[in-house]
Amino acid sequence: MSHFHLAQLNIAKAKDELTSIVMKGFVDRLNEINALADDSLGFVWRLQTEEGDATSFKIFDDPSLILNMSVWESIESLRNYVYKSVHVELIRGKNEWFHKMNTPHQVLWHVPVGHIPTVREGEARLLHLEEHGPTEHAFTFAKPYIK
Repeated sequence: MSHFHLAQLNIAKAKDELTSIVMKGFVDRLNEINALADDSLGFVWRLQTEEGDATSFKIFDDPSLILNMSVWESIESLRNYVYKSVHVELIRGKNEWFHKMNTPHQVLWHVPVGHIPTVREGEARLLHLEEHGPTEHAFTFAKPYIK
């Protein structure tokens, strides 16, 4: 049994306010997609408010950035949720709601079992990935680091 879980942070730059018609297709699916994560094999934790989402959390002092952060038992469990579930439909539709980013928008890293990462921790990992590329400290699905 591993003494580590996998944390992930992803960000997206919204094309408009969450209350806009532009963002409606994304916002309308948030509860469904969050519930899917909560019920997925290997899911441990996700950043959320009392309302159950993370849209009010901010990162990099940019109000147009939406973030998602979660912890999973393994990279395989996260990969299954992201790419082999209904979640992939949101990935396919991302160009409707979000601007293309020229910097890394997702980072993965290991955390000790029981550790709940903070937004600032995720922000630092994403910056590390941008500055140094994939390492043991901050990596990607394409270039994972397995503990």
